Amino acid sequence: MRKTLAAAAAAATLAAPAAAEMEETLVTVVTSPEPQTQLMSMVLTMQAVQKGVDARILLCGPAGDMALAEAPESATAPQPPRDMSPQGLLKAAIENGATAEVCAIYLPGRGEGPEVLMDGVGVAEPPAMADALLADDAAVWSF
Repeated sequence: MRKTLAAAAAAATLAAPAAAEMEETLVTVVTSPEPQTQLMSMVLTMQAVQKGVDARILLCGPAGDMALAEAPESATAPQPPRDMSPQGLLKAAIENGATAEVCAIYLPGRGEGPEVLMDGVGVAEPPAMADALLADDAAVWSF
């Protein structure tokens, strides 16, 4: 009987799910031109921020348009089901402590400077961004 109880206890311990370890930092890389994908990337990033994760957002290519002070309608138009926009949720993420940057080549590719970006958005430095992406404690989400 004693062996059976010990074996049952060992089996229960092995079968119990391990506590999920949350990464300490998150780098969300958004390149998609699709407003729905852009919005979902911000929804999930905001969820991580609300759980206390240090989030860094990198916007490249068409997704960089989300960071423009004069953003296109695709970045500002409310979407169902909660009438949120990609840019609106990007702003909320920044207000809640996330760091947001456009790719280093985004603005030169447009022939513009950082003055066209909305408040709170910077330009990523490639060495620093590479370090963030390679950090042992970082999760990287790509949209």
